[in-house]
Amino acid sequence: MTYTAEPTAESTTAPTSGHTPGREELDDGSRSADLTLRIVQRTIMRADQELDIRPLYISGVSSFSAGESTSRQSGAEDAADATDVSSSTPGAETNDPAEAMGGFGSITGNTGATVKSERRLTFGTYFNAFPASYWRRWTTAESVRLVMRVSGQGTIIVYRSTAKGHVQRADSAVVNSSGLSTIEFELSLKPFIDGGWYWFDIEAGDEAMTLQDAVWAVETDKTTSGTLSIGITTVNRQQFCVDQLLKLAEQPAVLAIIDQILVVDQGTQKVTDHELYPQAAASLGAKLRVIEQGNLGGSGGFSRSMDEVTAKGDADYVLLLDDDVVCEPEGILRAVAFADLAKRPTLVGGQMFSLYDRSVLHAFGETVAKYRWFWGAAPHTVHGHNFARHSLRSTHWLHRRIDVDYNGWWMCLIPTQVVRELGLSVPMFIKWDDAEFGLRAAEAGYPTVTLPGVAVWHVPWHEKDDTIDWQAYFHRRNRIIAALLHSPYERGGRLIRESFETQVKHLLSMQYGPAEMGLMAIEDILEGPQRMHRDVLKRLPELRELRKRYDDSTSETDLDKFPKARRRKPPRKGKEPTAPRGRLGRAKTMAVGAARQVLPVRELAKRNPEASVAHVDLKWWLLSQFDSALVSSADGTAASWYKRHPEQFRDLLRRSIAIHTRLAKEWPELAEQYKAALPELAAPKTWHQTFEESMKKDASPSEEYTPSGAAAPGGDPTTSEGAVAGKESVTSS
Repeated sequence: MTYTAEPTAESTTAPTSGHTPGREELDDGSRSADLTLRIVQRTIMRADQELDIRPLYISGVSSFSAGESTSRQSGAEDAADATDVSSSTPGAETNDPAEAMGGFGSITGNTGATVKSERRLTFGTYFNAFPASYWRRWTTAESVRLVMRVSGQGTIIVYRSTAKGHVQRADSAVVNSSGLSTIEFELSLKPFIDGGWYWFDIEAGDEAMTLQDAVWAVETDKTTSGTLSIGITTVNRQQFCVDQLLKLAEQPAVLAIIDQILVVDQGTQKVTDHELYPQAAASLGAKLRVIEQGNLGGSGGFSRSMDEVTAKGDADYVLLLDDDVVCEPEGILRAVAFADLAKRPTLVGGQMFSLYDRSVLHAFGETVAKYRWFWGAAPHTVHGHNFARHSLRSTHWLHRRIDVDYNGWWMCLIPTQVVRELGLSVPMFIKWDDAEFGLRAAEAGYPTVTLPGVAVWHVPWHEKDDTIDWQAYFHRRNRIIAALLHSPYERGGRLIRESFETQVKHLLSMQYGPAEMGLMAIEDILEGPQRMHRDVLKRLPELRELRKRYDDSTSETDLDKFPKARRRKPPRKGKEPTAPRGRLGRAKTMAVGAARQVLPVRELAKRNPEASVAHVDLKWWLLSQFDSALVSSADGTAASWYKRHPEQFRDLLRRSIAIHTRLAKEWPELAEQYKAALPELAAPKTWHQTFEESMKKDASPSEEYTPSGAAAPGGDPTTSEGAVAGKESVTSS
């Protein structure tokens, strides 16, 4: 790389210690001849940026505060720190999106920011701060160089933070230049072993100051970027998918390192039929390839991408992207640079913002709680952090390096070397496929890093409840299979117990459909791993048929189609049920709810629901009080009439006890079976047969699920979910 300083005769710079002006000094011979600076992160400044996401990039500073004192005793723990990891110290940033730049400066074109006189802008933001601790831990870099081109009058201040969230001034430089000057800061990565960031502020003097551009670079002999292919799995989301392709087509720097973009279309509403697809195809040219296959879920779609990329052999990485995301393009370049310079082959994941509330970070990092064997937010992180309210600088927990077990496949960069060694996804259809692959990679010595500053905006999952629709089967089955493959605990720790508790809660909630699917999931597991590829092809339509038998799976969008909610008696003393407290309280409430199952259903409850329950109040202990209830859906579009069926309850409970007892007894043998079958389950050769089978128009009929000894369920047919594609086509553009 070559940079040229362009100061005029009148320009001056007055750096403090550790600061070197002038880009020409990059080639002064002071470092090894075989090392060259490589840009790993560019500062993002866009004139057309919308107000709600501006706090993620740049912010005005209305007053100066260095945050909490750095003199706090090491190892001492504040009471707030001990109880609430979301605690934050009020920072200097103006966090109101509408005020983030107003009165402080402006963005000039696509590559510049001007600070008004006697004002300050900070780049200590999610996308523009440098995640030093991640580079310190996972890459070969020992220092980072901040290189800036500026003009005008003012001061550049570089800050660093510690893992505790303490802020320290690292360096500064005074600028007085009527033309462009290049300013450099050499910054050590040594003190970032547990956490911390670098960032800079710009404070204008008597005159305005302009930042033309700024980059973070490291010395390396790996100066050529690795190449990647992008794999997008889609089912009936034409608009999302085409928008993503059009955005990629506008990014020449990203396109320069892309070998191909694979769209695996598994739906009935084809991406190629969208009115804007020809425009996307023309812009991307030969890099775009659309593959149509049957609906094999995320595991089948992403396995197809991984297989195609490794078979072609021209890309170093495959980047998996969901179809319903909006990607920050600079994040792709950052992920590849990080993976290129990692100490060992590493999966690099993106974090997830809400597509609906775009300054809210939903997933900072994901881990699996090994004893419970349940996925979730990594320890010391907060779900749903809003950067418009609490800045990076003022939020302590954001400064600690967070290590993860896996990254969601909404955005995950995987080295093709890892795919060749480990194989493709396990045929799970959806749920736990990304977690299982990350755990499998870690066991083979390949870590996953969820890298701050690399992110997508994704449809948030809190607007749906996929634990009670057809996906309940995959939640239960795949969680147990992943534990059979990777749990370090005998019989999966608490997993079997929690699975049984989930069954009981479904039954007390009159959710007989999800309870039946939970039993189906365990029955399939007990049958053995050999049926997994069969089920990735056929279980979805079978689940849709099964759900048609149950009242709780029948929904209406018009509430007036249901009878009005009525009770025979009002609540005693006007008190509604409250949540049980503690284990004893929960056990008592469960026992009372179970005892009610010997009582006949009240006649009025057969004609009218006894209550209307909003989805936010959908709790087992509440529903267990009723003989029937009208329950709204998570997305607010429909409602279902739950009805208590004592015979179904007793039948499902009896079978649940029996099958969980059997699962516990056979766990060791099952674990051996699934571990032995894993290489074949994930093998490209096995997947090739499944890909071909999914394309057959006259595939063998699905089996009907008729559990032995089950009580006949009631309910009206419900609308089906999902889609299964039925024609074979490979389109290259």
